[in-house]
Order: sequence, then C-alpha cells, then structure tokens
Amino acid sequence: MPEKPITIADTRLTESEMEAAVRVLRSGMLRQGKECEAFEAEFAARVGARFAITCANGTAALHLAYLTFLKPGDEVLVPSFTFIATASMVTFAGGRPVFCDVDPESFLMDLEDAATRISPRTRALAPVHLFGNVCDISRFQDFARRHGLVTVWDAAQAHGATYQGRDVGSFGDLVCYSFYPTKNLFVGEGGMVCTDNPEYAQIIGYLRTHGQTGPYLHTMLGLNYRMTDVEAAIGREQLKRLDKMLARRRRNAALLNEGLKSVPGLKRQTITPGTESAWHQYCILVDPQEYGKNRNELAAYLRLKGIATGVHYPRGLHQQPIFQQMYGESHLPHTEYLAENILALPVHHGLTDEDIGRIVDAVQSGRG
Repeated sequence: MPEKPITIADTRLTESEMEAAVRVLRSGMLRQGKECEAFEAEFAARVGARFAITCANGTAALHLAYLTFLKPGDEVLVPSFTFIATASMVTFAGGRPVFCDVDPESFLMDLEDAATRISPRTRALAPVHLFGNVCDISRFQDFARRHGLVTVWDAAQAHGATYQGRDVGSFGDLVCYSFYPTKNLFVGEGGMVCTDNPEYAQIIGYLRTHGQTGPYLHTMLGLNYRMTDVEAAIGREQLKRLDKMLARRRRNAALLNEGLKSVPGLKRQTITPGTESAWHQYCILVDPQEYGKNRNELAAYLRLKGIATGVHYPRGLHQQPIFQQMYGESHLPHTEYLAENILALPVHHGLTDEDIGRIVDAVQSGRG
C-alpha cells in the first residue's frame, strides 16, 4: 500500500471552527460586525497590542498600514526576498519601495545594506519576519529612531512568534498579519493590523469601510477592505488552538534540524537569538556541488517519494519584471543566491513524527 502523501500545508478546519462558521451563516449577519469586534479584542489581547483592526486579507492590511502615513513620493525600505505585497502595497499607497538585500544566514533584511539606501525621501521601513523567523527587533527600532522612520512590520508568517518573550504583535508602529489558508492561523482570507497608536487605529478603521466616519458620511476616500463575520468566527476558534499548532510546528522543526544537521550540502535558516520562530516555513539552501542535486532536482526526487515542497521565493522583488520596468534593474547578491537555491520542506502542525522521519530519510537518500 503506498504511503500517504505529505503536503506542504494543512488547511483543515476543526469541528468547532466549522460550527462557528455555520452559526454565523445561520444568523444572517455575515458582514463585519460583532464577530469581527470580538476577534479584534481577542487578537489584541493575545499579542499584547492596544488595537487590532480586522480587514479583508494580509495585502489589505499592508495597504491600510501604508495609507495611514505615506505621502506621494515617500520611500520605504523593503527586503527584496519576500512576497510581492510587502512592496506592491507601498506603490499602491503612493510611495516607492526601495529594495534592500538580506542577510544570507537569517534571510532577513540586512540593515547595513538598508543604511546605504537611505535618502531624504525615506519615510519608513518594512521588515519581514520571514518564514516565522523574527527580526532582531531592538536593532530595527534603533535604526528607525535614528533615521526618523515609521516601521511597518510584515508578520504575515509570524503568528505567535516572540522576541525576548514578547509576541511580535506588541511592537509598533504597525504590525500586519495575513490569515490566508497556508498561514499558521487561517480563516480562508483575512488580515489584521495591530498598533498602539490610536490615530493609526482610527484612520485604518475608517479607510477599510469606504472612509465612512458616520452613517453615509464620508470625510476621506476609503476602500471596502472589511473582513466577514464568518471568517472572524473561524479566527476566534483558531486562536484557541494556536499554541497547540505552534508547539507541533516547533517540535517538527526541531526534529528536522536534528535529522538534517549532518547532511552535506544543506544549510538551514539561522534563527535570531532570543526569539521563538513561528516556523511558518522550514527552508533549506541546497548546494548543488556538495549535495549532488540542485534545488529543483531535490524537489522532483521528493515529489516521487510523495513529499510536497515549495520554493519561496524563486526570484527577488528587484527581479520582478514590473518593478524593473518601474524602478530599473539592480543586483542584490544574497537575495539572488537564496532565490536560486532555497527549498521549503513540510513543517506544518498536521505532520506526525513518522511523517518527519520520512522527510528526513528522503532528503538523506536523495543525495548524489
């Protein structure tokens, strides 16, 4: 009998989550309402933020965050090795993303490189807690203070990650989350912006509902970026099991670390000291010369073994045609090396010790 396939993500809902969705559907109150308000309060309490504002998705969260303060022509320092929304929403908010290289060990924004790209127009930076690996927040906060910058944290992959014992959602200025199906906490589509700034919170609340500040009273231009109460109800239930899911991810990552540490030609992402990663992804770099296969060949081999993998990301943002057309070409060597050699292995909460053992055995046997 063939072994069961090992997927790259587990997007199954529990009975309680499905029941919560059905309860809202039966109520007939589907749009943003009491469930969203409750989810906001519970999420804010969970991460330690003063305010949490639901929205349609993680991309909307970033857009709303940038819209609170960006003016046309403002520049935002963005790591090139991340999902496109981190940068594209800067453009949609009227700003210009300035692409920075990343540290080749942690895969996170390189502040030394970012410092060389500061200009009189630089208004903000957008560090990404990539794959759940937390940035050295104190260093980024110091950098932002020195240069008078607003910080928009992209925590789309970092639900439950901590820095020096504090949840990453408790650090301002703005922290953006996604609840896309592959994320650690998932509702289908949905997003959240956390902040301690009451002015930001108020503006975001208006912007997500057509700029409406009273019944059919619009004092600013806005968007329809509301979350539905169905999604919020699922999110409230997922919060209850987030710790359990994180514990499983962390155990799976520890087992992968132990099993793969001696495999020649593989290099793991370095986790920032003093942090707990959310392990949204478990990524390795594959050295074709030492391992004997390149990244794509290993992925194909694992697929034959029934093990799914992912490539996050096959190119840096500075290599995306649209950004090259808009902002010109540039060369970021660390980002480009990661894009050529990175491979994500399954690490999600739905995996068992036996599943992890199969992954380790397959990667070990695939060499050469």
